[in-house]
Parts: sequence; structure tokens; C-alpha cells
Amino acid sequence: MRINPCLVAITLALAAAPAHACPMYLPQQLADVRYAQTVVVGRITDYRLVLDPGARRRWREHVALQRRRDPNYVDTIKPSGFITDYARFTIIVDALLSGRAGRRIDVTWDASTFSEPEQMAPGQYLIALRDPRGSLPPLRGPSGYVAPGPGPKAPTVLQAPCSGAFIFPAGSADAARVRALLRRPQSRTIR
Repeated sequence: MRINPCLVAITLALAAAPAHACPMYLPQQLADVRYAQTVVVGRITDYRLVLDPGARRRWREHVALQRRRDPNYVDTIKPSGFITDYARFTIIVDALLSGRAGRRIDVTWDASTFSEPEQMAPGQYLIALRDPRGSLPPLRGPSGYVAPGPGPKAPTVLQAPCSGAFIFPAGSADAARVRALLRRPQSRTIR
């Protein structure tokens, strides 16, 4: 069987491609909080980014291959993150608004916008979490991709693909709206 070098190059380029902005950013819908299994107010500690060394190695190999093929090749893409990067942190729970939680929760955040911040500011946050083994977050538009949870047992921050994450400063207007939504009784269709 003969291997097509062009096909190999395309495959390497796609496999090593950096994460870019979503094809279409979707406005956050606070009513999506209904997809959360747990909603807490708490402080974020031990925040760290978990960077995928394999993706970075594949990207370097891709760039090196392009430079070997074309000595004038200029790498115009400087990836800031890859789709397989994620954040890991602990929440010190000050208040439980919905669901069940202990005093400390270890969570992951695989931001669907591929832009986890380098660090989180101190203070209290309202954070909605979902079980990565449970229901998916809402899928809308052409950007409905949800990666498998990086920590299969750790709760993950609720975030619809290519929309905002449910992490709000506790005193913000969005946090107040989420609290109000949680207090409303939910109507259910009985079949």
C-alpha cells in the first residue's frame, strides 16, 4: 500500500492544529443553568491550566515539516491554546444554591471557547457545574461540539459550546439573575 504524502501532511496539520475561536460565538443563555447538577457560591483555589504536551509536540513537528518543504515558510499562527487544554481548580463552597456538594469541590473546566484564563481573580464566584458523565450542555448552532471531560469523575463547569461559562463574580448582575432563575419553580410536562 502506497502512502500519499499530501494526505499525511493534511492529517498532521489537522491533528496538531491549535484551538482557534469558535466559528460562531453564541450569546449565553442564563436559563441554561437548568443543565447544572450543582450550583454553588465559593472561592476558587489551586487554579492551574493543564496544557497538552502532545498537542504542542505535534504542532512543532507540523511547523518543522512545513519549513523543510518550504524554506520561506513563515509560521503566522502562534497558538495560545489547544482544544485538549483545560483548567483544574478547587472550589471552597460558601453557599449551596442547588444540588449537592461538600465543603470543597475539585472541578475541571474545558472551556469550549478554548480560552481558559491564565489565572482567576480572588473573590467569590457563582459557579454552575455539571456531571461529565451525565447530560450534555445545550447544543446550539454550528458549534455544537462537546469534548469528553478531562476528569471523568470530577464535575465540570457548565458551558454551552462557543458560549460563556457559568462562572460569575458572586455580586454580579448575571449571578443575581441565575439566583432568581433557581428560585423559580420549573414547570414540567407530564406524559
